[in-house]
Amino acid sequence: MSIITNHVPTDELQALDSAHHMHPFSTNDELGKEGVRVITRANGVYLTDSEGEDILDAMAGLWCVNIGYGRDELADVAARQMRELPYYNTFFKTTHVPAIALAAKIAELAPGDLNHVFFAGGGSEANDTNIRLVRTYWAEKGQPDKNIIISRHNAYHGSSVGSASLGGMAGMHAQGGIPIPDVHHINQPDWWAEGGDLTPEEFGLTRARELEEAILELGEDRVAAFIAEPVQGAGGVIVAPDTYWPEIQRICDKYDILLIADEVICGFGRTGNWFGSETVGIKPHIMTIAKGLSSGYAPIGGSIVNDEIAKVIGGTEFNHGYTYSGHPVAAAVALENLRILEEEKIVDHVRDVTAPYLKEKWEALTDHPLVGEARIVGMMASIALTPDKASRAKFASEPGTVGYICRDCCFANNLIMRHVGDRMVISPPLIMTPAEIDEMFVRIHKSLDEAQAEITQQGLMKAAS
Repeated sequence: MSIITNHVPTDELQALDSAHHMHPFSTNDELGKEGVRVITRANGVYLTDSEGEDILDAMAGLWCVNIGYGRDELADVAARQMRELPYYNTFFKTTHVPAIALAAKIAELAPGDLNHVFFAGGGSEANDTNIRLVRTYWAEKGQPDKNIIISRHNAYHGSSVGSASLGGMAGMHAQGGIPIPDVHHINQPDWWAEGGDLTPEEFGLTRARELEEAILELGEDRVAAFIAEPVQGAGGVIVAPDTYWPEIQRICDKYDILLIADEVICGFGRTGNWFGSETVGIKPHIMTIAKGLSSGYAPIGGSIVNDEIAKVIGGTEFNHGYTYSGHPVAAAVALENLRILEEEKIVDHVRDVTAPYLKEKWEALTDHPLVGEARIVGMMASIALTPDKASRAKFASEPGTVGYICRDCCFANNLIMRHVGDRMVISPPLIMTPAEIDEMFVRIHKSLDEAQAEITQQGLMKAAS
């Protein structure tokens, strides 16, 4: 059995990693020189590295380990399913019990008439599926030219060619020939960074109405769908003003535009409801799911589709799918994960206990000299770092310089808190207790104090002119 055990010295593991492992979203040459942190095990909200350090994971992996680490039930289900049916596909007029049961459970949990699931291996694949779904839908309805999808700058919808095109990350669009044709982007609803002299309410309406302006400019007969995250995750936990989403819904309804809610991060309890769409009060035609669907224990994603779209797509051969669509082991693990979320009332725990407690402590971070804005929805939150709160100023340094310093202080204090530019974000496991939240804030305050000292020492506490 080829297993590298955890007692191999850290420097040997780092050398092997540098020699052979290409990391995502990394400059691998620099990473190899610095040396990676080797994670060896995890339990609850804590990780342990190869040096025996316990790390509080305030990001739940990549926004995904909703039920926390170390749940034996999911391991047992995976082992049992591997022994019974380790793999079969759902092509060629076949199916299997885990895919059937999981699709039915997702339909039960999803709001409204979202009753049909097309499975994928993750969120990127599911958003690629959505591109083909909406274009095939309109073509089958006799409108093949209705194929433009509108998204938002600084949105994240995955890193495959199609899904990265839907996303609005400039750094991703600079590589690999993306975006693909017929994807259009409007501005994000980030009042702190881009609101100027408008009130949040005015700004929310202004940014929502950019969707209507784009539809009229591109042609109502050309625009197929609008895709957005209920709360922008990788863009920095950007929470839209309260006026934004009702106006987006009105515009989609008025112009017969499909609304796609990317629930990859927001879904399965993250916002205090089963889905972020319920939290912001929208009725999407399609929802993208992944991450919390299995709490990251197995790779799985999908598109939840409403009755009308499923009916139209069902009338033609949809030439699309993946080898691992509805993989039986991943589906069984996801089904057990949903059972735990439901039976242990974890979503209720977020809504009634964890999120209110976290909100009170999180919003108090604006008392820190380095923090200008603190936004939170459920168990996802961000703070904007600033040299001048009153003017909502950006730093004069290259965007992300200060955030990177703060992130390194967090890592040094055994806290996983991510930086997005000069915003710091968290998305901890949903099972976090108030006592663990208290411990997290001890580490957050220490990290912010150390970051402020380092930023000041380097002469970076200066506002952009």
